Amino acid sequence: MAQQTIGFVGVGRMGGRMGRRLLNAGYGLAIHDPSDAVAAPLVQAGAKRFPSAAAVASEAEIVLASLPTPPIVEAAALGPNGVAEGSRVKIFVDMSTTGATYAKRIAEGLAAKGIEAVDAPVSGGIAGAEKGTVAVMVASSDETFARLKPVLDQIGKVFHVGRQPGQGQTMKLLNNLLSATAMAISSEAVVMGVKAGLDPKMIIDVINSGSGRNTATQDKIPRCVIPRTFDFGFAIGLLNKDIRLCLQEADALGVPMVVGSAVRQLLSIATASEGADADMTELVKPVEEWAGVRVGG
Repeated sequence: MAQQTIGFVGVGRMGGRMGRRLLNAGYGLAIHDPSDAVAAPLVQAGAKRFPSAAAVASEAEIVLASLPTPPIVEAAALGPNGVAEGSRVKIFVDMSTTGATYAKRIAEGLAAKGIEAVDAPVSGGIAGAEKGTVAVMVASSDETFARLKPVLDQIGKVFHVGRQPGQGQTMKLLNNLLSATAMAISSEAVVMGVKAGLDPKMIIDVINSGSGRNTATQDKIPRCVIPRTFDFGFAIGLLNKDIRLCLQEADALGVPMVVGSAVRQLLSIATASEGADADMTELVKPVEEWAGVRVGG
């Protein structure tokens, strides 16, 4: 049986790790990324690099994408030299976070070319992409899901969350809203405790033994904030973008986001003060500055 080739557009921090897992599983890999430094490790591992998304989509029936922003995803799918111009592609799988509006628009544009668009965003960070433990939230027809699952099983734990374009994106935004909220409120709680004279490690130990534990107290704060490494691996600017998309979608659905709006405000402040490329765990820094204390270090 001939080796199946999978296309992959965008092989940066997340895409590169997911692409390597496909190579290790025995798939051929056709990649496109504008960065030589990003593409080189996969090429050395056996991937073939192509000059455009269209060229990748002329090599593979299934093309995955992992890209930073909704406009970049749309350009890669529908723009000049995009996936829509490929001669072989049948299924385009967007593993980025774009929000449902973009997912539906991309699906409509690709459908006109006879290409099925699938939104399948992932959650679990760089470590999860490396280990193959990310959650993959797929919105597609049953038939397409059955075809994609063996491929996506190499990347993480696969969930068929819906059949309509955009439902995978909605699921991802819900997850990131909760992740951001946990980080924001836990930062405020731990900074308050430190200001009151409590030891940050003790604060975390107690919270994690009680009802307040969450993803930030169990992982991000003890691993990235208290030792001051700030290396969780997800940029605060991207998280800010995700929460903005979530609030826009909530507004369109008529769902109030009182707490979510406050989280977005703190994220916007931290993005401005620390820079969009700062780690999401640096969300604690403006709270520390206002309080006049530092957590750990």
